[in-house]
Amino acid sequence: MRQGFLRSKKIWGFSLLILMVAAFLGWGRIHRVGADIDSTYEKLKLLADVLAIVEKNYVEPVNVGKVIHGAINGMLETLDPHSNFMPQEMFKEMQTETRGSFEGLGFEITIRDKILTVVAPIEDTPAFRAGVQSGDQILRIEGKSTRDMNLLDAVKRLRGPRGTPVTITIMRSGFTEPQEFTITRDVIPIRSVRSRVLEEGYGYIKINQFIEKTHPDLKKALEQLEGKEGKLKGLVLDLRNDPGGLLEQAVKVTDEFLDSGLIVYTEGRVEGQKMKFYAQKKDRVRDYPMIVLVNAGSASASEIVAGALQDHGRAVILGTPTFGKGSVQTIIPLEDGSALRLTTARYFTPKGRSIQAQGITPDIFVADAAPEGKRGGPSRMIREKDLDHHLPGEGEKEAPQKTPGKPPEKIQEPSKKPAPGQEAKEDPPLERAVELLKTWRILNKIQPPKAS
Repeated sequence: MRQGFLRSKKIWGFSLLILMVAAFLGWGRIHRVGADIDSTYEKLKLLADVLAIVEKNYVEPVNVGKVIHGAINGMLETLDPHSNFMPQEMFKEMQTETRGSFEGLGFEITIRDKILTVVAPIEDTPAFRAGVQSGDQILRIEGKSTRDMNLLDAVKRLRGPRGTPVTITIMRSGFTEPQEFTITRDVIPIRSVRSRVLEEGYGYIKINQFIEKTHPDLKKALEQLEGKEGKLKGLVLDLRNDPGGLLEQAVKVTDEFLDSGLIVYTEGRVEGQKMKFYAQKKDRVRDYPMIVLVNAGSASASEIVAGALQDHGRAVILGTPTFGKGSVQTIIPLEDGSALRLTTARYFTPKGRSIQAQGITPDIFVADAAPEGKRGGPSRMIREKDLDHHLPGEGEKEAPQKTPGKPPEKIQEPSKKPAPGQEAKEDPPLERAVELLKTWRILNKIQPPKAS
């Protein structure tokens, strides 16, 4: 009885607070706000009634906290693929990951057609070395079916202390039946930036993910490639299979190659989510020719960089259309140490192009190498528009939903990745990029004929 009284008191207090806010905003809106509150309370009462019935009548004692967390996660999953609930341990792992490492297998995952699917393996990790590929469908984890398993549960099962094994069952195009991969977990260091000299005067930088140290690592790589004279004939910036990461790092990376102008802006319902980010004026401008490599695995922060450099005419974008994740996720910590990852805004390029479910269209189309022994073109990689409940892009009234019971689309086997420390035998986009940079330099030397 006492608990019921306290609950009623809290609800009444909350209602009074809402009415006071409504009065402050304008008396004409009180009726509408009040009606919305009544409707919300009715739905919350339904949720409370179901919880009470489950707690009282379920065949075994119920962990109420676990049930509530499940209800929260289920609620967020109805919104879009990138909004979710993070319990305490997952929130801590997420914070650790953005600083550069975590313990697990080493690949990005998503849900497609209700099947756990690999977006891309991280280079030089247990998953990468075991041969896990982009597009692989993970059917079971330690014998448990992943059908209808949410990302939270999947990540919990895949991650764990280093040195411990986990068996995953994978299906991919080309397999006659699912195959088991037993992989030993390890510390996954995220080496954000890799660089090397392609040929004399031509540099190559690969950004694997945008984490806290990406920008300082990029600056070091640029200084090494530019040498004492501070010059390059041309640069290839490789953003292929980069799933994104921190917005501020994407802005700083882009700023290295621009002297002024808008980099990206966001639009959301709340005023605080409407932001604009600009390039800063510099004493020294990196003005050498640039080509940016992208593909379907280039998402979020990668698309911000590619879109800004393309809109400013600073770089040629080469490859295949990008993933199309043009939404902003805000991390909202909760009192018990857990957190919400909630989609709160959309990204737009400097010229006002929406990235969401559209992606960045390259200036020059060059597909990655086709899988060995396969014919018919490049591999089929998933994109944002393939995901259930994705936010609709421009010209898309609402995200199309998959037909229940419809078998998942077959995913063509992606190109094989080279072993760590080795280069791919064929890399058409990179080869084309170097060729174009050389052509660029030659054409700049050609002088038009002078009038006599």
